[in-house]
This record gives sequence, structure tokens and C-alpha cells, in this order.
Amino acid sequence: MVEQIRIGVFDDHPLFLEGVVHTLNAEPDLEVVGRGATADDAVRFAESTLPDLVLLDLTMPGGGLNAARLISAACPVVKIVVLTASAEEDDLLGALRAGARGYVVKGVASRQLVSVIRSVHAGEVYVTPSLAAGLLVEMASSTARPRAPTSPFDDLTEREHQVLESLAEGKSNKEIGQTHFLTEKTVKHYITNILQKLQVRNRVEAALLAQRAAGARVER
Repeated sequence: MVEQIRIGVFDDHPLFLEGVVHTLNAEPDLEVVGRGATADDAVRFAESTLPDLVLLDLTMPGGGLNAARLISAACPVVKIVVLTASAEEDDLLGALRAGARGYVVKGVASRQLVSVIRSVHAGEVYVTPSLAAGLLVEMASSTARPRAPTSPFDDLTEREHQVLESLAEGKSNKEIGQTHFLTEKTVKHYITNILQKLQVRNRVEAALLAQRAAGARVER
């Protein structure tokens, strides 16, 4: 059985949104598991569902760039592709700085959009060819290092804190899923997110870090 790429699609033009959803759901390895029309819709969906990838329109209410920044910070395992009518270089740079891994100008063929989604999910970066010249190199040299949080736990979402607490209690993925009404696949996504945010290599190190932090709070 082919493992599906779980996708959220967010655009405030209903007809265009329906067309994209129909195109993606026609592919055996793609599944649209959420949709919406605003940046808030996109951020809430990403944080609650942790899909594999989200497609964002730049000009939807709340702003696609704002959604990309928030999703990139809260859910680093979620890949972001901007699907927009803008062919402006400033918008492209803004999207890449906000954490997007793909930038596609509307009007692209359905087959090409599907190919972009698969390549970004596989870890590649895609930019519409007419905008690509030199910009990725510029981004690589000019992107500022992310801020260092006061505590590595500050950037965890409420759900990630819950999963981490269960992890620190020694629960398996199946047990964590049963406790918080999540599938095992979703639990794995959350744990991957947690490991990246805490900058640890495995679940044991994450559990030890959580236990030390809990101990420090008790001592205070």
C-alpha cells in the first residue's frame, strides 16, 4: 500500500480551492486532509493535525507569509509550499525566509503541481523556474540564524507539551495515542517536532530533558 502524503490546502478563492483539492485527491499517493480560506485556518490546522505539507495562498485573509512563519516556527516537520499569483521576487524571498520550501505561481499545470508536492515532501526545494535565477543562493547566504529561545521548551505547543509529558513517563507511541486520542502516525509527527525543537537526537534524550526540567521546577 502506498503511503499517502497528507496535505492541507488554503486559499480564499473557493473555485480555485476546489480545483486544487480535486487534482490532488485524484493521485493515489496524495490526500487532502484539510482546507480553509484564511491564515488562521492554516495555522490551526497545522498545529492540530501536523500534516506532511500545506499549500498556502499569499493574499488570503491574514496573509500567507504570516501563516508560513507561524507554521514553520510551531511545526518544523510540516513542509510549506506557497501557491500564488505573484511573480514578484520580493514575495518569493519573503516566502523562503518565512520557511516555505516551494514557491509556485498559479497557472502551473496540474501535473507540475503534483510533481512539486512530491519533490518538496522528499526534501527538495522548488521555485518557479522564471524566478529561480540566483535567488536560492542569495537566500542561503543571507538568511539570519533563528533566535535562541530562553528555554528549549518555550516553543512547544500545548499538545507537544502533553506528548512530551507522556514520553517522560515512559509511555509507548501507542499508549500516548490512546491517552491523547491520536493515531500512532500523528504521535510520531509530534515526537519528531519535539526532537527538533529541543535539539535532541532521540526520545530518550527528550524524556531526560523533560524530567530534569520538571525536577528543577519542583526544587524552586
